[in-house]
Amino acid sequence: MTAALLLARQGVPSVVLEAAPAREMVGSRSICVQRDVLDILQRAGVGAQVAEVGVTWTRGRTYYREHLVGELVFPEVGDAAFPPFVNTPQTIVELLLEQAIGAEPLVELAYGSRVVAVAQDSDGVTVSTEDGRTFTGSHCVAADGPRSAVRSALGLSFDGMSFEDRFLIADIRADLAEKPERHFYFDPPWNPGRQVLVHPQPGGVWRIDWQVPADFDLTAAALEERVRAIVGDGAYEVVWVSLYRFHQRQASRMRVGRVLLAGDAAHVMSPFGARGLNSGIADADNAAWKIVLDREGLAGPALLSSYEVERAAAAAENLRVTGDTMRFLVPATDADRARRVDVLTRSIDDVDARASIDSGKLAEPYFYVDSPLTTSVPGPFPREPGRARPPVPGVLCPDAPLARGQRLRELVGRFVVLTYWCDWQPADAWERAVTAQPVPLDQEDDTVLADALRLKPRQVVVIRPDGHLAAVLTEPSGGVGPLVSAALRRAAGW
Repeated sequence: MTAALLLARQGVPSVVLEAAPAREMVGSRSICVQRDVLDILQRAGVGAQVAEVGVTWTRGRTYYREHLVGELVFPEVGDAAFPPFVNTPQTIVELLLEQAIGAEPLVELAYGSRVVAVAQDSDGVTVSTEDGRTFTGSHCVAADGPRSAVRSALGLSFDGMSFEDRFLIADIRADLAEKPERHFYFDPPWNPGRQVLVHPQPGGVWRIDWQVPADFDLTAAALEERVRAIVGDGAYEVVWVSLYRFHQRQASRMRVGRVLLAGDAAHVMSPFGARGLNSGIADADNAAWKIVLDREGLAGPALLSSYEVERAAAAAENLRVTGDTMRFLVPATDADRARRVDVLTRSIDDVDARASIDSGKLAEPYFYVDSPLTTSVPGPFPREPGRARPPVPGVLCPDAPLARGQRLRELVGRFVVLTYWCDWQPADAWERAVTAQPVPLDQEDDTVLADALRLKPRQVVVIRPDGHLAAVLTEPSGGVGPLVSAALRRAAGW
């Protein structure tokens, strides 16, 4: 649905085929929406609503048994459009997206349309549904989940592993805390040897995740015992409960011809760090602008293939980070178990040891510094999760209000060219077609963005339609035009 709405913003019609007969408002599922993903959703028309109806949390606490061994505090929102994280249940996000689609004439949403086959040629893609219908389009974004029929039809593998331990996940309405905070418990007395994660949700509901043995039997008595250990004697209501086994898997390909795999069809990972839904929406964003240019005949021959290059690298990074987390949470070897016990034990008194506790590195935008679309700059780049990224090509561009009365990220969808005391205008019809009007940053109110980009006078910034930096260029004596033209064409797959 996100991909469809982003396509519609650029005038591209689409049909969304949904296997289920109707949308089901059952369970929270993915709940943490990251700030930059809220920006994507805002371009799809729902970001502000997702933030408004959700719960903003700015503090996370980590405990080992009865000891507080870690605390994460996000800074105040300040001038940002959205807070760092908002907890909005996936069911609500889906509802808001569906409402936006209902008001968008370029998108058709077809329930009861389970895809069972796919075929393509040089002109387009045809999918067949279980009830005998066929649908044809120029491209297909296959976001049909971890058991993807499209992935199977393309003969792609889904390599990786699954964890033996299971996770009991419940939405509980209860009066647990005055302020919404994320609490992570290692080896609490009411779940010895394993973990419990507690997250706030709207409406006084709390999401509680218990790690449980593979043979755990979910009975009413077993659930009551576990919930009481957290809520005490107070009243509570079970809103939803389920048992999950977590997986770490990635499709062998994320693009075959005009078919692009996205979300759980392309990659599944453990939820610690909230990298599933957030990376899936980033897949949709990456796919949408490339499909737009390809349909319009403006894309170079390498643009569609760059979807797999970029998003497969992002998936691999997310799987690496979540894999490290799961090795700490669910150690499978004697060495990993010993390391976990050592780190947690030392963290009670040793502040330095707390940095080694891994309860999930939180989702963040991927960096396309190695992408063939990026006009690279030399120098080291910090790749560790959670590190501040310098504003170099490949990184998501900082956001800020502009003197013209909009925020920068409201302009993306086409290429955006920022000029800083430097003149540039499109050189030909192709550049006029792929870019919006250049945005000069020579007003006093634009210094926030210029400073965030660390710009010097007579520099130009090329921003991709998904908001990532494509190039940062310095005007030579002969003028900056040829450099911008080369950066634009490279970023468009030429």
